Amino acid sequence: MSTSKLRLLNNRTSRPVPLTQMGFGGAPLGNLYRKVEDSDAQAALQAAYDSGMRYFDTAPQYGLGRSEDRFGKALQRFGRESIQLSTKVGRLLLDCEPHEVTPQAFVDVPQKRIVFDYTYDGVMRSYEESKQRLGVDSVDILLVHDVCAFSQGSQETSDAKVRELFDGGGYRALTELRDSGEIAAIGAGVNEWQVCEKLLGLGDFDGFLLAGRYTMLEQEALDSFLPLCEKRDVGIILGGPYNSGILATGAVPGAKYNYDIAPTPIMDRVRKIEAVCATHDTPLIAAALQFVLGHPCIKTVVPGAVSAQEVQANVALMEREIPAALWNDLRGEGLIRPDAPLPKELHDAA
Repeated sequence: MSTSKLRLLNNRTSRPVPLTQMGFGGAPLGNLYRKVEDSDAQAALQAAYDSGMRYFDTAPQYGLGRSEDRFGKALQRFGRESIQLSTKVGRLLLDCEPHEVTPQAFVDVPQKRIVFDYTYDGVMRSYEESKQRLGVDSVDILLVHDVCAFSQGSQETSDAKVRELFDGGGYRALTELRDSGEIAAIGAGVNEWQVCEKLLGLGDFDGFLLAGRYTMLEQEALDSFLPLCEKRDVGIILGGPYNSGILATGAVPGAKYNYDIAPTPIMDRVRKIEAVCATHDTPLIAAALQFVLGHPCIKTVVPGAVSAQEVQANVALMEREIPAALWNDLRGEGLIRPDAPLPKELHDAA
Protein backbone atom coordinates (compact mmCIF):
# COMPACT_ATOMS: atom_id res chain seq x y z
CA MET A 1 0.00 0.00 0.00
CA SER A 2 1.40 3.41 -0.99
CA THR A 3 0.65 4.94 2.40
CA SER A 4 3.16 2.59 4.00
CA LYS A 5 6.14 3.78 1.96
CA LEU A 6 8.60 5.45 4.31
CA ARG A 7 10.70 8.56 3.87
CA LEU A 8 13.03 9.98 6.48
CA LEU A 9 12.31 13.49 7.67
CA ASN A 10 15.92 13.96 8.70
CA ASN A 11 19.04 11.90 8.02
CA ARG A 12 21.38 14.02 10.14
CA THR A 13 20.60 12.87 13.66
CA SER A 14 20.80 9.59 15.48
CA ARG A 15 17.00 9.46 15.47
CA PRO A 16 15.75 10.04 11.94
CA VAL A 17 11.97 10.11 11.74
CA PRO A 18 10.41 7.60 9.30
CA LEU A 19 7.20 9.00 7.81
CA THR A 20 4.57 7.18 5.82
CA GLN A 21 3.92 8.69 2.42
CA MET A 22 0.53 9.88 3.68
CA GLY A 23 -0.09 11.09 7.20
CA PHE A 24 -3.13 12.16 9.21
CA GLY A 25 -3.65 15.86 9.91
CA GLY A 26 -5.54 16.59 13.11
CA ALA A 27 -7.03 20.06 12.48
CA PRO A 28 -10.46 18.79 11.30
CA LEU A 29 -10.81 16.67 14.45
CA GLY A 30 -10.68 19.89 16.48
CA ASN A 31 -14.13 20.66 15.03
CA LEU A 32 -12.82 22.90 12.27
CA TYR A 33 -15.84 24.81 10.90
CA ARG A 34 -18.27 22.14 12.15
CA LYS A 35 -18.75 19.73 15.04
CA VAL A 36 -17.38 16.22 14.57
CA GLU A 37 -18.83 13.52 16.80
CA ASP A 38 -16.34 11.66 18.96
CA SER A 39 -17.34 8.37 17.37
CA ASP A 40 -16.63 9.72 13.88
CA ALA A 41 -13.30 11.17 15.01
CA GLN A 42 -12.19 7.85 16.46
CA ALA A 43 -13.38 5.99 13.36
CA ALA A 44 -11.33 8.33 11.16
CA LEU A 45 -8.21 7.84 13.27
CA GLN A 46 -8.70 4.07 13.29
CA ALA A 47 -9.22 3.98 9.52
CA ALA A 48 -5.99 5.92 9.03
CA TYR A 49 -4.07 3.50 11.21
CA ASP A 50 -5.66 0.45 9.59
CA SER A 51 -4.76 1.79 6.12
CA GLY A 52 -1.07 1.88 7.03
CA MET A 53 -0.64 5.53 8.00
CA ARG A 54 1.84 5.86 10.84
CA TYR A 55 2.39 9.64 10.98
CA PHE A 56 -0.12 11.70 12.97
CA ASP A 57 0.02 15.49 13.46
CA THR A 58 -1.97 17.70 15.81
CA ALA A 59 -1.69 20.98 17.77
CA PRO A 60 -3.12 22.71 20.87
CA GLN A 61 -4.90 25.21 18.62
CA TYR A 62 -7.02 22.54 16.93
CA GLY A 63 -10.23 22.82 18.89
CA LEU A 64 -8.41 24.35 21.88
CA GLY A 65 -7.06 20.95 22.86
CA ARG A 66 -9.90 18.78 21.54
CA SER A 67 -7.84 17.31 18.69
CA GLU A 68 -5.01 16.34 21.06
CA ASP A 69 -7.52 14.77 23.45
CA ARG A 70 -8.97 12.70 20.62
CA PHE A 71 -5.53 11.63 19.46
CA GLY A 72 -4.76 10.57 23.02
CA LYS A 73 -7.74 8.20 23.09
CA ALA A 74 -6.67 6.66 19.79
CA LEU A 75 -3.08 6.24 20.97
CA GLN A 76 -4.31 4.05 23.80
CA ARG A 77 -5.43 1.62 21.09
CA PHE A 78 -2.53 2.04 18.66
CA GLY A 79 0.33 2.06 21.16
CA ARG A 80 2.69 5.03 21.24
CA GLU A 81 5.64 3.15 19.75
CA SER A 82 3.68 2.16 16.64
CA ILE A 83 3.41 5.71 15.22
CA GLN A 84 5.33 8.92 14.62
CA LEU A 85 3.69 11.87 16.35
CA SER A 86 4.01 15.63 16.05
CA THR A 87 2.40 18.53 17.84
CA LYS A 88 3.09 22.23 18.07
CA VAL A 89 4.13 24.99 20.45
CA GLY A 90 3.55 28.75 20.51
CA ARG A 91 -0.03 28.87 21.75
CA LEU A 92 -0.91 28.42 25.42
CA LEU A 93 -4.48 27.48 26.33
CA LEU A 94 -5.65 29.36 29.43
CA ASP A 95 -8.83 28.97 31.44
CA CYS A 96 -11.15 31.91 30.93
CA GLU A 97 -14.66 33.29 31.21
CA PRO A 98 -17.17 32.18 28.53
CA HIS A 99 -17.02 35.52 26.68
CA GLU A 100 -13.19 35.29 26.46
CA VAL A 101 -13.05 31.98 24.55
CA THR A 102 -11.01 32.30 21.33
CA PRO A 103 -12.18 29.46 19.09
CA GLN A 104 -11.06 31.05 15.82
CA ALA A 105 -12.43 28.71 13.12
CA PHE A 106 -13.28 25.88 15.55
CA VAL A 107 -16.68 25.13 17.08
CA ASP A 108 -17.85 23.37 20.26
CA VAL A 109 -14.54 23.99 22.02
CA PRO A 110 -13.47 23.90 25.70
CA GLN A 111 -13.64 27.11 27.72
CA LYS A 112 -10.14 28.33 26.90
CA ARG A 113 -8.45 31.33 25.40
CA ILE A 114 -5.27 31.40 23.34
CA VAL A 115 -2.16 33.35 24.28
CA PHE A 116 0.82 33.33 21.93
CA ASP A 117 4.07 32.58 23.74
CA TYR A 118 7.32 31.65 21.97
CA THR A 119 9.60 32.10 25.02
CA TYR A 120 11.55 29.32 26.73
CA ASP A 121 8.95 28.91 29.46
CA GLY A 122 6.09 29.17 26.98
CA VAL A 123 7.49 26.44 24.76
CA MET A 124 8.19 24.12 27.67
CA ARG A 125 4.77 24.71 29.23
CA SER A 126 2.99 24.17 25.92
CA TYR A 127 4.86 20.94 25.34
CA GLU A 128 4.12 19.58 28.82
CA GLU A 129 0.42 20.38 28.51
CA SER A 130 0.27 18.76 25.08
CA LYS A 131 1.85 15.59 26.48
CA GLN A 132 -0.81 15.48 29.18
CA ARG A 133 -3.65 15.81 26.65
CA LEU A 134 -2.06 13.21 24.38
CA GLY A 135 -1.25 10.87 27.25
CA VAL A 136 2.36 10.39 26.11
CA ASP A 137 5.84 10.85 27.56
CA SER A 138 7.23 12.47 24.41
CA VAL A 139 6.54 13.27 20.77
CA ASP A 140 8.77 12.70 17.76
CA ILE A 141 8.52 16.12 16.09
CA LEU A 142 7.87 19.44 17.83
CA LEU A 143 6.89 22.36 15.58
CA VAL A 144 6.75 26.10 16.27
CA HIS A 145 3.25 27.07 15.23
CA ASP A 146 2.23 30.01 13.04
CA VAL A 147 5.05 32.53 13.19
CA CYS A 148 4.25 33.48 9.58
CA ALA A 149 2.74 36.78 8.43
CA PHE A 150 -0.35 34.95 7.14
CA SER A 151 -1.22 33.74 10.64
CA GLN A 152 0.03 36.75 12.61
CA GLY A 153 -1.70 39.33 10.44
CA SER A 154 1.35 41.30 9.31
CA GLN A 155 5.01 40.94 8.46
CA GLU A 156 5.89 43.19 11.39
CA THR A 157 4.15 40.90 13.87
CA SER A 158 5.67 37.82 12.25
CA ASP A 159 9.13 39.33 12.62
CA ALA A 160 8.43 40.12 16.27
CA LYS A 161 7.37 36.51 16.96
CA VAL A 162 10.51 35.16 15.29
CA ARG A 163 12.60 37.49 17.46
CA GLU A 164 10.75 36.27 20.54
CA LEU A 165 11.46 32.68 19.55
CA PHE A 166 15.21 33.32 19.47
CA ASP A 167 15.70 36.15 21.96
CA GLY A 168 13.15 34.79 24.43
CA GLY A 169 14.62 31.30 24.53
CA GLY A 170 11.99 29.30 22.67
CA TYR A 171 14.51 28.01 20.15
CA ARG A 172 16.85 27.08 23.02
CA ALA A 173 14.02 25.05 24.58
CA LEU A 174 13.51 23.16 21.31
CA THR A 175 17.19 22.37 20.90
CA GLU A 176 17.49 21.24 24.52
CA LEU A 177 14.61 18.81 24.00
CA ARG A 178 16.21 17.51 20.82
CA ASP A 179 19.72 17.32 22.25
CA SER A 180 18.45 15.39 25.27
CA GLY A 181 16.86 12.82 22.96
CA GLU A 182 13.33 13.45 24.19
CA ILE A 183 12.24 14.53 20.71
CA ALA A 184 13.83 13.57 17.41
CA ALA A 185 13.22 16.66 15.28
CA ILE A 186 12.27 20.32 15.50
CA GLY A 187 10.72 22.64 12.96
CA ALA A 188 7.82 24.96 12.31
CA GLY A 189 4.24 24.55 11.15
CA VAL A 190 3.32 27.59 9.06
CA ASN A 191 1.41 28.85 6.03
CA GLU A 192 4.32 30.49 4.18
CA TRP A 193 7.64 29.14 2.96
CA GLN A 194 9.30 32.56 3.30
CA VAL A 195 9.38 32.38 7.10
CA CYS A 196 10.81 28.85 6.88
CA GLU A 197 13.64 30.22 4.78
CA LYS A 198 14.21 32.93 7.41
CA LEU A 199 14.25 30.35 10.21
CA LEU A 200 16.85 28.28 8.35
CA GLY A 201 19.06 31.36 8.34
CA LEU A 202 18.78 31.65 12.11
CA GLY A 203 18.86 28.09 13.42
CA ASP A 204 19.23 24.38 12.80
CA PHE A 205 15.82 22.98 11.92
CA ASP A 206 15.07 19.45 10.75
CA GLY A 207 11.87 20.04 8.83
CA PHE A 208 8.76 22.13 8.32
CA LEU A 209 5.05 21.48 8.05
CA LEU A 210 3.98 23.74 5.22
CA ALA A 211 0.27 24.35 4.63
CA GLY A 212 0.14 24.57 0.84
CA ARG A 213 2.63 26.86 -0.90
CA TYR A 214 3.96 23.98 -2.96
CA THR A 215 1.02 22.73 -4.98
CA MET A 216 -0.10 22.42 -8.59
CA LEU A 217 -0.95 26.13 -8.34
CA GLU A 218 2.05 27.39 -6.32
CA GLN A 219 5.65 26.53 -7.11
CA GLU A 220 7.56 29.72 -6.20
CA ALA A 221 9.26 27.73 -3.44
CA LEU A 222 11.36 26.14 -6.21
CA ASP A 223 13.23 29.44 -6.66
CA SER A 224 15.16 29.41 -3.38
CA PHE A 225 13.47 27.63 -0.48
CA LEU A 226 13.29 24.05 -1.73
CA PRO A 227 16.84 24.14 -3.14
CA LEU A 228 17.98 25.34 0.31
CA CYS A 229 16.09 22.45 1.91
CA GLU A 230 17.86 20.00 -0.40
CA LYS A 231 21.23 21.53 0.48
CA ARG A 232 20.52 21.46 4.22
CA ASP A 233 18.80 18.03 4.23
CA VAL A 234 15.56 19.53 5.53
CA GLY A 235 12.31 17.64 5.03
CA ILE A 236 8.87 19.06 4.30
CA ILE A 237 5.57 17.76 5.62
CA LEU A 238 3.01 19.06 3.14
CA GLY A 239 -0.43 20.01 4.38
CA GLY A 240 -3.04 21.70 2.23
CA PRO A 241 -2.27 20.05 -1.13
CA TYR A 242 -5.60 21.37 -2.45
CA ASN A 243 -4.94 25.06 -1.70
CA SER A 244 -7.79 24.91 0.87
CA GLY A 245 -10.30 23.57 -1.63
CA ILE A 246 -10.15 24.43 -5.30
CA LEU A 247 -7.80 21.59 -6.28
CA ALA A 248 -10.27 19.18 -4.70
CA THR A 249 -13.55 20.69 -5.89
CA GLY A 250 -12.39 22.08 -9.21
CA ALA A 251 -13.35 25.51 -10.50
CA VAL A 252 -16.92 25.42 -9.18
CA PRO A 253 -18.79 28.58 -8.10
CA GLY A 254 -17.56 29.65 -4.69
CA ALA A 255 -14.41 27.50 -4.85
CA LYS A 256 -11.90 28.37 -2.13
CA TYR A 257 -8.26 29.24 -2.80
CA ASN A 258 -6.07 29.74 0.26
CA TYR A 259 -9.09 30.21 2.55
CA ASP A 260 -10.84 32.79 0.36
CA ILE A 261 -12.99 32.85 -2.75
CA ALA A 262 -10.80 31.92 -5.72
CA PRO A 263 -10.04 34.87 -8.01
CA THR A 264 -10.77 34.68 -11.73
CA PRO A 265 -7.15 33.97 -12.87
CA ILE A 266 -6.95 31.00 -10.48
CA MET A 267 -10.35 29.70 -11.63
CA ASP A 268 -9.20 29.91 -15.25
CA ARG A 269 -5.94 28.11 -14.52
CA VAL A 270 -7.72 25.33 -12.65
CA ARG A 271 -10.13 24.84 -15.55
CA LYS A 272 -7.16 24.29 -17.85
CA ILE A 273 -5.61 21.80 -15.42
CA GLU A 274 -8.97 20.02 -15.12
CA ALA A 275 -9.15 19.73 -18.91
CA VAL A 276 -5.75 18.02 -19.04
CA CYS A 277 -6.75 15.68 -16.22
CA ALA A 278 -9.99 14.81 -18.01
CA THR A 279 -8.05 13.93 -21.16
CA HIS A 280 -6.17 11.31 -19.12
CA ASP A 281 -9.26 10.12 -17.18
CA THR A 282 -7.74 11.32 -13.91
CA PRO A 283 -9.57 13.22 -11.16
CA LEU A 284 -8.06 16.63 -10.45
CA ILE A 285 -7.97 15.84 -6.74
CA ALA A 286 -5.84 12.72 -7.30
CA ALA A 287 -3.34 14.62 -9.44
CA ALA A 288 -3.12 17.42 -6.85
CA LEU A 289 -2.52 14.97 -4.01
CA GLN A 290 0.22 13.03 -5.80
CA PHE A 291 1.93 16.00 -7.47
CA VAL A 292 3.46 17.34 -4.27
CA LEU A 293 5.29 14.09 -3.56
CA GLY A 294 7.28 14.46 -6.75
CA HIS A 295 9.74 16.75 -4.98
CA PRO A 296 12.35 14.82 -2.96
CA CYS A 297 12.08 17.22 0.00
CA ILE A 298 8.37 16.50 0.44
CA LYS A 299 8.43 13.56 2.84
CA THR A 300 4.71 13.13 3.46
CA VAL A 301 1.37 14.72 2.62
CA VAL A 302 -1.31 15.15 5.30
CA PRO A 303 -4.79 15.78 3.90
CA GLY A 304 -7.51 16.17 6.49
CA ALA A 305 -10.42 13.83 7.18
CA VAL A 306 -13.35 13.73 9.61
CA SER A 307 -14.65 10.22 8.92
CA ALA A 308 -13.46 6.75 8.04
CA GLN A 309 -14.97 7.21 4.58
CA GLU A 310 -12.89 10.34 3.93
CA VAL A 311 -9.74 8.54 5.03
CA GLN A 312 -10.48 5.66 2.69
CA ALA A 313 -11.15 8.09 -0.15
CA ASN A 314 -7.76 9.78 0.44
CA VAL A 315 -6.01 6.40 0.38
CA ALA A 316 -7.73 5.51 -2.91
CA LEU A 317 -6.60 8.82 -4.43
CA MET A 318 -3.03 8.17 -3.37
CA GLU A 319 -3.07 4.68 -4.84
CA ARG A 320 -4.64 5.69 -8.15
CA GLU A 321 -2.33 5.15 -11.10
CA ILE A 322 -1.67 8.42 -12.89
CA PRO A 323 -0.22 8.25 -16.43
CA ALA A 324 3.14 9.92 -16.92
CA ALA A 325 1.69 11.64 -19.99
CA LEU A 326 -0.57 13.73 -17.74
CA TRP A 327 2.40 15.31 -15.98
CA ASN A 328 4.18 15.83 -19.30
CA ASP A 329 1.10 17.54 -20.78
CA LEU A 330 0.73 19.82 -17.77
CA ARG A 331 4.38 20.76 -18.10
CA GLY A 332 4.10 21.19 -21.88
CA GLU A 333 1.13 23.55 -21.56
CA GLY A 334 2.90 25.66 -18.94
CA LEU A 335 0.48 24.66 -16.19
CA ILE A 336 3.27 23.43 -13.92
CA ARG A 337 6.82 24.70 -13.95
CA PRO A 338 9.35 22.94 -16.16
CA ASP A 339 11.68 22.49 -13.17
CA ALA A 340 9.01 20.95 -10.91
CA PRO A 341 10.01 17.31 -10.24
CA LEU A 342 7.32 14.94 -11.44
CA PRO A 343 5.90 12.05 -9.41
CA LYS A 344 6.64 9.61 -12.23
CA GLU A 345 10.31 10.60 -12.13
CA LEU A 346 10.37 9.98 -8.38
CA HIS A 347 8.70 6.58 -8.66
CA ASP A 348 11.11 5.49 -11.37
CA ALA A 349 14.07 6.43 -9.17
CA ALA A 350 12.67 4.67 -6.08
